[in-house]
Order: sequence, then C-alpha cells, then structure tokens
Amino acid sequence: MSALPTILIVDDEARSLETLRRILDEYFDVKLASTPGKAEQILQQEWVQILLCDQRMPEISGVDFLKQVREQWPEVIRMIISGYTDSGDIIDAVNEAGIYHYITKPWHPDNLVITLKNAARLYQLQQQNEALSVELKMMPGQLDQSLAERRALLRQNYQREDGIIRTADSCMNDICEKIRTVAPYDVSVLLTGESGTGKELAARALHYNSLRWDQPFVVENCGALPDELLESELFGYKRGAFTGAVEDRIGLFERANGGTVFLDEIGDVSPAFQVKLLRVLQEGEIRPLGSGRTRQVDVRIIAATNKNLEQEVREGRFREDLFYRLATVGISMPPLRERKQDVSVLARSLLDVAMRELGKEVEGFTEEAIACMQEYHWPGNVRELQNEIRHMLITATDRELGADLLSPRVLRAMPGEAPDCGSLATGQGSLKERVGMLEASILRETLIRHRWNKSRAAKELGLSRVGLRAKLERYGLEKVECLAPEEKDVAG
Repeated sequence: MSALPTILIVDDEARSLETLRRILDEYFDVKLASTPGKAEQILQQEWVQILLCDQRMPEISGVDFLKQVREQWPEVIRMIISGYTDSGDIIDAVNEAGIYHYITKPWHPDNLVITLKNAARLYQLQQQNEALSVELKMMPGQLDQSLAERRALLRQNYQREDGIIRTADSCMNDICEKIRTVAPYDVSVLLTGESGTGKELAARALHYNSLRWDQPFVVENCGALPDELLESELFGYKRGAFTGAVEDRIGLFERANGGTVFLDEIGDVSPAFQVKLLRVLQEGEIRPLGSGRTRQVDVRIIAATNKNLEQEVREGRFREDLFYRLATVGISMPPLRERKQDVSVLARSLLDVAMRELGKEVEGFTEEAIACMQEYHWPGNVRELQNEIRHMLITATDRELGADLLSPRVLRAMPGEAPDCGSLATGQGSLKERVGMLEASILRETLIRHRWNKSRAAKELGLSRVGLRAKLERYGLEKVECLAPEEKDVAG
C-alpha cells in the first residue's frame, strides 16, 4: 500500500486527467477514472481518501455522482472542480453532496495542492476522531471533568490577562478595563475596528469574564457565507428541508445554548437576513429550516465589524433596530499604528507562537529590528505583524532576527511618516522636499537590508561611496548606534 494519500480524479476529458496526474503525482497516490462507473470500481477496490470530480460530465453531474458516493462511502472527502461558478451549483454541492471544497477553473497548481493536502489532513483527523469517540464512550465521567478543567483554565487566563497582549502604559488598558466592566452584564456587545485588530480576542475575553464562562463559545464569520448557508449554519435544519438534507442538523445558536455566540463581520449580512437575526435578539427564538415550530435559545450575542455601522444605517444598508439591539455596548479596537508601544511585546509573543508551530528556535529580535517594526504603520494590523514575523523566522540564518529580514515595505517606513506612500503625492511640501522623503526611505531600506554595509548599498544604488556618505549626512541616516558591536566595523 502506498504511504501517500490516495486521491481519485473523475473527469471525462483525458487531457484534464493527465494534467492533474502530473501536478499531484508527487504528493498523492493518484487514481484516474474517465466515467463515474470506473470510479465506482476503483472505490470498491482501493482505500480512497479524496475524490476530486468534474461537475459537468455527459452521464451524470458531479454533484449527483458525489451524492451517490456519500451514501456508499461517506468517509471519503468529496470535492468538485468546475469551470462554472453558478451559485446554485455551489450551494447544491455543499448541501446535497456534502462536499469539502468547490474548486473553480482556472486553478493555480500550488493552491490546488495545498487544498488537497488539507483535505487529506481532514480525512486523517476524521479517522482519529472516530477512534477517539469509541474510547471516550467508555469514560464519560473523566471527559466531563477534563472539559470543566480546561474551561476553568481558559477563564483563569482571560481573567488574569484578558488574552490581549500589551505594555503597562498601553492605550489598550482602557479597552481591557471596559471589557472587564461590561463582561458580567448579560447584554449584547458590538466590537468595531479594522481587520486584524483583535476583535475575536476581545470577544473571548468578554465571554470568559462573564457568568456564561462555563458554557460554549461559538464563532461564525457572517461575511463568508451566502444567506442560505448562513441560515442553515446558525439556525440548523430538519431532514428534508431541502434537497440533500438527509438528517436533522442543530445550528450554532442551539449548540451555544447558555453560552455566547460571536458573529464576526456582521456588517456584511444582507437586509433579508438582518430581519431573521433581529427575531433572535428580540424573542430569543429560532426556527430551523423546514421546521414548523420555533425553539427557544438563551445566548449572549457579541458581534464585530470593520465597517461603520452608523454610516451603514444612515445609508439604508443596515437596519437601525438591529444596530441598537447589537450595540447595547460598543467597544472600538484601535489599530496597531495607534499602539506603537505594544509592538515589541506583541512581536515577541507572536515569535514564541511561530517557533512552536514551525519547530525552529531563535533568541529573539535585534534592537534595530524592533525599532523598524515600531516605525511601520501596519495597515494589516496584528495579522500583518504575525505574517511578517513568520517570514523572518523562516528565512533566518542567525540566532537573532535582524532588521535585514524585514520586508522592504517595513524598512522604508520613516519615523513620523504618513501612513502610506501615496501621501508623498498629496501631502504638504515642495516637490524637492517630497522627493527627498522618498529618497531617504529608499536609502534607509537598502542600508538595513545590507546590514549597513555602505559599499554594498552604494553598489546596488549606483552611487559612489562618497556620494552615499553625503546623502546619509544630508538625511541624518547614520544609525550605527543601533547595531550590535560586532557589526559597527562593517557599517563604517
């Protein structure tokens, strides 16, 4: 038996089959079938983990074939690949055939491989979960105790530190104090702020400092799903509610009964769905799809958005009554550019996480790297900082992460500069002054990348060493004092 995961590809076009085989052969044990009938024969004979099926075939559609596969081989991870992106096809594929992913053409080979590797990992986790479930049935008392202990530990961590990393003089201290004040009161909270500012962390802090801390905390990204799927995810459905609903499904509101539901990207839901959410908030009841009866639920709603909902209300895109139901208390999360003092402790914490995940150890950051990160404006906020640190760790060859590992966009940030380079064209000052700002930014980025080796920097920039020195004196860019002692000689 092959040590690689087995993938079965079903497509009536021989050229497509051969292309996919060449791309995937290195990572999977690839089986090919030009018809659903041949695919069934392979499924009966081989241990297939993933089935990748074309949607448009002459005998039967991919969705219909995968529905049959689901009945006979439910453990197989089912996927559709198609050049057609009709939303009805996608919804049918998810609901009726229970597919893991809908891949649209044209696809990128690297992205396809990543998606299929994730599918193989999901299959493995499903098998482990099934085996674990059998064992856990023999020890329900110990399971309850373990779950209670973990929830208590989570609560302890969020009570002590809020889960929000910051310095003693951080502007986040007022935010965290407000979270602790609001948490015990059973009211809806609206978290606002740019993407990546830590709204989900704030929601978890609210939950674990509330009276519901020992009950479920569930998360749903409302902007990631169309109305039909979002409704079935949140409210659940009855068997036969739609084609492919072969069993009853409990929605997230019922799973979180007694606990907290965090609705992320609430500003992206449609006006029609806003009405359904309003009923939950007003009446505390839901109606699963296909059911003639409502069900009472007791949940606390915490919502988040990166939009200005008050502006959305004024322009008629968001219901005013829903807004006021959600925003009993509003908490605004500041962007990272307003938390400069927190960048160093955030960076070190994110580095610890990255080292555990990637299995690579370093001693930390150089002072110059921290200084450069503090000067950058981080438009992607903490998520961008996290990605930058992972990139630095992966590419590092020394025991410390130096500023030369930072991306050029970070290195070109000058102290006190405007948030984006576009301001050079629209800001104040003469043409000479604005060109000077840009020149200083490029000089600084190049020098740091070359660890302040002026000979290398001058060669890359097409300058003489004397010319480079003159420019450094003009812009005050001589920063060798930030370097480690052994590097100063190189910089000179």
